[in-house]
Amino acid sequence: MELSIIIVSWNVKENLKENLRALFKNEGDLNMEIFIVDNNSSDGSAEMVKNEFPQVKLITNKENLGFAKANNQAIKKAQGKFILLLNPDMKVFPNTLINMVNWMRENKQASVAGCHLVDERGNTVKHVRKFPRLRDQSAIALKLPHIFSKVIDDYLRVDFDYSKPKKVNSIRGGFFMIKKEIIEKIGMLDERFFLWFEEVDYCRRVKNSGGQVWYTPAAKCVDYVGQSFSQIKRVTAQKYFRDSMLKYFKKWHPGRQYYILKTAWPIGLVISYMGEKLKLKIKAKT
Repeated sequence: MELSIIIVSWNVKENLKENLRALFKNEGDLNMEIFIVDNNSSDGSAEMVKNEFPQVKLITNKENLGFAKANNQAIKKAQGKFILLLNPDMKVFPNTLINMVNWMRENKQASVAGCHLVDERGNTVKHVRKFPRLRDQSAIALKLPHIFSKVIDDYLRVDFDYSKPKKVNSIRGGFFMIKKEIIEKIGMLDERFFLWFEEVDYCRRVKNSGGQVWYTPAAKCVDYVGQSFSQIKRVTAQKYFRDSMLKYFKKWHPGRQYYILKTAWPIGLVISYMGEKLKLKIKAKT
């Protein structure tokens, strides 16, 4: 088995169907298996997979277990030399899979790699990041990028050249290819992260183990940019993001940085609330 593809799905039946159709169209001679881990969808996603894609290995959960834990359920069963964690709201191009697998074969130094992601209009989705630091994550918690747009440009790697392969700190978890050997060395995703920061945490663990994380333009994939996450209410999404950020800092940074961030978040929520009120008043006057 060369490639195991794992998709965690939650109420995105139509996106998932399009994703699976594209995957099987481009399978070619690649020996691969596909896992769908359904996190208790209520839109008939699991039934659709059973009826239309019986060759898929379906895991159904009775509750939403989050991204890391659901992926780990399939990773434990995966047989491929390469394991691709793929968001349901993605769509591969012809040759995406074989090009990516070939690149990973040829580049022995890469333990984890991501490809060139584009949106529906073909524009590059900028997803390479530096590892989180107190200054940029504090700015995010305090909502400063809404006022000073360039304050986290360094963290976001806005100047990154997506036309060339390069060793990086972190890549987007929506298309996240891992060599099986690194999983055997450092383990699976950290299940303390329900949503967000699990891929950043994994990239850091890879680096600390002596492995490398790479970006490559050798393959390309459409990323519909968070359509599966758009169902989550804003307040809930912010809670997931905040909790994961704090868990990441508690794990990787000095305690004082964790407490600074923990303090920054409620201040940021007040700033956000006041900003929304101000916009409402401005709108009312105009």
